[in-house]
Amino acid sequence: MKIPRSPSSRLLALLPATALAVGLLAGCSDDGTADGGSTASTSVDPTEQVAENLSEFSYAGEDGKTALELLQKHDPDAQVQGKGENAYVTAVRGHEADPDTEFWGLYVDGEMAQVGAGSLVTKDGQTVTWKLEEIEK
Repeated sequence: MKIPRSPSSRLLALLPATALAVGLLAGCSDDGTADGGSTASTSVDPTEQVAENLSEFSYAGEDGKTALELLQKHDPDAQVQGKGENAYVTAVRGHEADPDTEFWGLYVDGEMAQVGAGSLVTKDGQTVTWKLEEIEK
């Protein structure tokens, strides 16, 4: 035996499905413009990255600039002990290395640098990366 439904109960049964369909269609048709014509976007340098745990930071090299100069340009709050060729980076992006167990390692194109940040002259196209490393004991 079938229970008869009123037209209003049928309408109420269709409302959730209709709302879902409208929401999906609206999401699929969004062209990214809020005002009907202009688009606003934030420009982010893809080479400048910070890992979620702040243990790695990268930026692009520039012809004739040292890794230290560029670090201070991209992270003005970086902490450095000493100057020039004797500079030693102790904090990047607000994360200070524990001097007993960690250090900030300098890499260029994935290879650990053989000189310090104040001596390493970079080139356009290179990727300079600072990684928080553990001191091996």
